[in-house]
Formats: sequence, structure tokens, C-alpha cells
Amino acid sequence: MSYQTQLDQVKQHVLNYFATHQNKKLVYHNQQHTEDVAAAATQIANHYQLNDTDFFTVIAAAWFHDTGYLESLDEHEQHSAGLAKEYLSSIEIDPQVIEQVVKCIMATKMPQQPQSFLEQIICDADLFHFGSADFQEKSKAMRREVIEIHGKDISKHDWRQKTIRLIEQHQYHTDYCQLLLEAEKQRNLLALVKKENEWSIENPKEAKKEAKKEKKNEVSAPKKEKAKQEEKQDKGVQTMFRISSTNHQRLSDLADNKANIMITVNSIILSAIISLLLRRLEDYPYFVIPTIIIILISLSAMIFAILATRPSIPDGKYTQRDIDERKVNLLFFGNFYSMSLDNYRTGMRKVMDDTEYLYDSLITDIYAQGVVLGHKYRLLRYSYNIFMFGLVGSVLAFVLTAVLNLKH
Repeated sequence: MSYQTQLDQVKQHVLNYFATHQNKKLVYHNQQHTEDVAAAATQIANHYQLNDTDFFTVIAAAWFHDTGYLESLDEHEQHSAGLAKEYLSSIEIDPQVIEQVVKCIMATKMPQQPQSFLEQIICDADLFHFGSADFQEKSKAMRREVIEIHGKDISKHDWRQKTIRLIEQHQYHTDYCQLLLEAEKQRNLLALVKKENEWSIENPKEAKKEAKKEKKNEVSAPKKEKAKQEEKQDKGVQTMFRISSTNHQRLSDLADNKANIMITVNSIILSAIISLLLRRLEDYPYFVIPTIIIILISLSAMIFAILATRPSIPDGKYTQRDIDERKVNLLFFGNFYSMSLDNYRTGMRKVMDDTEYLYDSLITDIYAQGVVLGHKYRLLRYSYNIFMFGLVGSVLAFVLTAVLNLKH
């Protein structure tokens, strides 16, 4: 089902809502911010090629996610979710889809804790500007808004400190945003830190007072720092595995698509030859050899394409000794599909309890994916080479045969 019409309605409804519920204090959470988040969500959703329902869910949530600010500055996510639910129900959107939209909106509440992939997308879209060139401008607008709303001035120094802490604690959830925005986010963070250092030089007394306060709060700093570093390292490792696995899966899908193209094209060629050309060979016997050549070429290219997609599965069994000696990778279905659920559950619990075994399994899984990918792409290369050179040779054979027989 295509939701494009409904998405257009949602967009127009939200724009009208901003036009009729203007709040001059909202210099950051305004229509422009909503449009930016919707554009970022669209960019991320297009990258992952979401289906129509998921695409609608994410983009609708992006449009509605801050409309609650126009109703109340407190618990604005709840108000945004209520506005979304009310309007989407009025245009007869499926209740399950509405529920997902509401969950996506609620996931943007700080600190962000998305529970699903769609929630990760909307969370990353909401803070997309952390890794963009206009971060400073957005941060200034946010500071002005806070001052307007609370009627109390916040110094640039205090605001920078809060922003630095926020960015240090923030992480993008989707691998797309991690790869696209993380470097720029770190540059923005360094720029803030640099300004803070300049402030410390210009205001040595205030900086000294703050340093003393921080020292009092850092009694257990070494332990906290060590735990923080370990947590960062773990997150980095997890991100590496996730990105590697995702990239391998995409490359595998790409290989399958290429193989399907080759199979389809050669099937059409063979069908055309069998239905049209073979019946005319009695009238044109000199085309027999070129016809045989193109049939062999198409068959060969098709066979290699089929081999590239043909699955190879082990027997799906392992022993307790394999588990104890860490010889089996339980993350690959081919190693356990013939085992009982109880045996698999016991094995997986052992993997989860043993960090080294878990990481070894992840490494083995990625390596195995790479080996399979290498095999697929090697066979695909053979298939495409045979098809490319064979097709050229076949056409030349047909042309040469036709020319020679025309002379006779």
C-alpha cells in the first residue's frame, strides 16, 4: 500500500498547525526544525529502502514529533503523540501503524532510548544537526529559546558546558548516521572545547573555582573514567561488528540481485532462440553454428549465476565437546538447525556467559560471510565475463556467417 497521499496530508496538516499556533518563544522547536527533521528522516529512510508502511511511520513521526510544543512546553512528546494519534485516526490510518508512529515520537524524549530500528531512525533524524555544518547556528537558537521560555539568562560558558556534556554522551544509533555524521560531530565538539579553553585563559579565577568544584566531584574519577573507557570500547566493538555484518549482508543482497539479472536475461535469450530461431534453421542452416555458440554462452553464464546463489548448508549438528572447545559458531543457523531448542538454548547461554567465546563467534561469523561473498562474486565475475565476451563473439559469428553466405 502506498501512503504518499496520506504523507502529503500529514505534511500540510502540520504546516497549517504551525501557522495557526505560532509561539514566538520557540525559536528552535519551530516549523523549520520540523522540516529539517522530516528531511533528515527521509534521507535515512531512503538509504535503508524502507517499505511503504515503515517509511510512512518514520516520516509521519518526524512531522508530528515537536507539534506538542505548541500545546505545552512540559511533556511535549505526550502532546505530540496525542495530536498525531488524533489526526491519523481521522484519515483512517491503520491503528497498528498509528501505534508505531506514537512509539517513534515518544522515543525522541531525552535521553533517547529507542527500542526499534524505526525509533533509531527518528532519534538520529531529530539530532541530525549534531553532525552537520550548521550545528553552531542551531545551538545558538536553542539557547535563545531556553532563555525566552524560562526568562533567565544562561551565559555562553554555561551553555557550552552543557552542550559539551550532551554531545559527549550522545551517540548515533544507525550505522548510516554513524558513518555520515560522527566525524563532523566530533569536529563540532572540538570547536566547543576550544572555545572553553579560550574562556579559561581569559577568566582564570572563574576557571580555577570550577576546577576545584570538579575536583571535589571526582573522588572516584579514575574508576569512573576506566569504566567509561571500557564502555566506549565495547560500544566501538559492537558498532564495528554491526557495520561489518550489515555491509556484508548488503553485498550479499547485491550479489543475489546481479545473479537474478543474469539468470533473467539469459532465460529471455534462450526462450527467444528456442521459440524463434530454432524453427528457422531449416531455412538458414548456416546459422546453426552461431546459434549453438549463443546457446552455450547463455547456458554457461546462467549456470555460473545459479551457482553463485545456490545455498550450501552443513548438517546443522554439533556436540557438547564442540561447545566446550569453542569450535562451533552458534550465530550461524547452518550449525544448529538440526539441534533441539534445549540444546541450542544451553549452547547460547554458554556463549553469552563467555565474552571471549562471543567475540570469537562474531569474528568467525563475519569471516564466514566474507568467504561466502568471495565465492559468490568470483562465480558472478565468471558469469558476467562469459556473457560479455560470449555475446560479442556470438554477434560477430552471426554477422560473419550472414556476410559470407550473402556473397555466395
